[in-house]
Amino acid sequence: MAIASALGIGSGMDIGGIVRQLVEADGRPALNAIDRKESEANERLSALGRLKSSLSDFRTATGKLNELGAFSTHKVVSSNEEILTATAGLGAAAGSYSMEVQQLAEAHKLTSNGYSGYSDVVGSGTLTLSVGGSAFSVTLDDTNNTLAGVRDEINKASDNSGVNASIINVDDGAGGTVSKLVLTSKETGTANEIAVTASEDPAVLGLSQLVYDPTGSGTTNLTQQNAALDAKILVDGQMATRSSNSIDDVIQGVSLDLKKAEIGTVFNVNVSLDEDSIKEVTEGFVAAYNGLMSIVKDLGQYDSESKEAGALVGDSTLRNVQSQIRQAVGDSVSSASSGFNSLAMIGITIDRSGIMALNSSEFSGALKDNLSAVSDVFSSSDGVAARLDSRLDQYLDTGGTFDTQTKSLNKQLTRLSDDRETVDLRLENMQSTLMKQFIAMDVTVGKFQATGAYLATQLANL
Repeated sequence: MAIASALGIGSGMDIGGIVRQLVEADGRPALNAIDRKESEANERLSALGRLKSSLSDFRTATGKLNELGAFSTHKVVSSNEEILTATAGLGAAAGSYSMEVQQLAEAHKLTSNGYSGYSDVVGSGTLTLSVGGSAFSVTLDDTNNTLAGVRDEINKASDNSGVNASIINVDDGAGGTVSKLVLTSKETGTANEIAVTASEDPAVLGLSQLVYDPTGSGTTNLTQQNAALDAKILVDGQMATRSSNSIDDVIQGVSLDLKKAEIGTVFNVNVSLDEDSIKEVTEGFVAAYNGLMSIVKDLGQYDSESKEAGALVGDSTLRNVQSQIRQAVGDSVSSASSGFNSLAMIGITIDRSGIMALNSSEFSGALKDNLSAVSDVFSSSDGVAARLDSRLDQYLDTGGTFDTQTKSLNKQLTRLSDDRETVDLRLENMQSTLMKQFIAMDVTVGKFQATGAYLATQLANL
């Protein structure tokens, strides 16, 4: 009977359908309200994410203009890169220099006499090696006094900061092969000459064959393969001597890399302002500003014809971002000279529709006329990039506007999810209760119908 009633057989009613409709009618207002609030929160989260991403891109662009050296970028050209290449860095200034590379710096290299192989015993005792004003010693005994052992002890010495040891296998001139120890200074220049002295164990002699001490004892049992040499260059006819072939202290802000020496070959190194790099950074700033303002317009506009509104129409955060950014780029710069104290005065303008543009010819003229003033417009204490950076931080940093609002919206979505679960549970209980009530009604109706049928039958029989 209960199964039949659940299907509405007793009353002829669709009990399941009726209960579903009643439950849905009861729960729909609450669920619709939750859906609407979730949709609004998610739409705002998405809009804030777009705005934050665009602001982050803009901060990156302004940061490049605010970096030390952004407006002191120079380029350098060597007219003979086979002999010398050059790069410009901070502190470089425009200028032209004549160059002549007379000598390259060389590392000191010494070789020993020939041994029959790596395992030949060289001798026991102590070897002391000095280079560049520093000295270290290695102790050799029957555990490490072979040619290979000497090499390894020198290389692994903890206080060895100046010598590399290796072994080469070469012809002996009589049809055979010999092994030779090679000592090479790690640094070039005359200040890094190698000297070797020995204190021999009388029981196992031989270390004296590795002595090279021309300024002390005068003994030179090692062969000088390469003399230690300094680099020598003429700059505008004046000699500059350095211990390395990479030189960064002859021309301020310029690094010179010597490739080869050619006495008598004179060429030029020209240093000039790298306008292309400066314009590239500035154009990146302009593009980032326009991208940001496009996002701001899209999020805050209302189309009266289509009745469609941006996700942040009337939002105070959007209005504040727009007004503060416009003010920062539009106001004059108090820390710059009066001749160039605004973006407009260096060729960066904003039209009536809010689009920023860079006038290349005006900007180039400003760079040529007063580079430091142009730099001040952006990166001085009240410069456009400097004040933008501080204002953007309050929006983008942890604990800032976007971080706070995002956390609040996510908490709201969590609460709405909890509310949905509460409503669903209430509706489940309601459905269970209604089903029990309708089934009980159906059973009662079924009983009445059975009794009526019985009475009708009895009356008919009378």
